[in-house]
Amino acid sequence: MSAMTNYLEKKLLDHTLGKAAYTMPATVYLALFTADPGEAGSTAAEITASSSGYARQAITSIMSAADASSGTSSNGQAITFGPATIDWGTITHVAVMDAATGGNALLVGAAATGRTIQSGDSYQIAAGSFSAVFA
Repeated sequence: MSAMTNYLEKKLLDHTLGKAAYTMPATVYLALFTADPGEAGSTAAEITASSSGYARQAITSIMSAADASSGTSSNGQAITFGPATIDWGTITHVAVMDAATGGNALLVGAAATGRTIQSGDSYQIAAGSFSAVFA
């Protein structure tokens, strides 16, 4: 995952150029989508949380510091969503968000493989299988 949203691009550029300070979120969360949120970071295709068994997962504490040579950060533990209490559809994209609900998408990308989640299923990303890089 390496696509920054327009929101994050503006925040980081303004910060870099000394125009406005960007305060990093205390916690970032991974969200699941059934369609590409795009650079706009649209949450229209995010899995619905109401009575579905879905919630964004906090990832701040499990992500490594960026590697000095590759610039990549990856998850040191599995990230598990669910189990679903209703069908979620096919997960095709993920996003790093700055809040547990609402908020802004920071980074977006395609899931490694699309997976259909039905009631009773969980969605899991194995340790070391999720990475983020600014490219």
